[in-house]
Amino acid sequence: MVKINGESIANIDGKTVAEYLAESGYDTKRVAVELNGDILPKVQYDSTILQDGDIVEVVSFVGGG
Repeated sequence: MVKINGESIANIDGKTVAEYLAESGYDTKRVAVELNGDILPKVQYDSTILQDGDIVEVVSFVGGG
């Protein structure tokens, strides 16, 4: 299982970060991803495969004014 934003999610290991974000409706231009305590550069979203035991935090940026 992969833990994303504090929630354990089954059957996601083996997908890339980019696949998860797209399937979950995230706009990759407006998020930051932390994987196992480190910020993941956007250029690595397509090549980083989620694995059992990973801990992911996805933070969305919201504009205000």
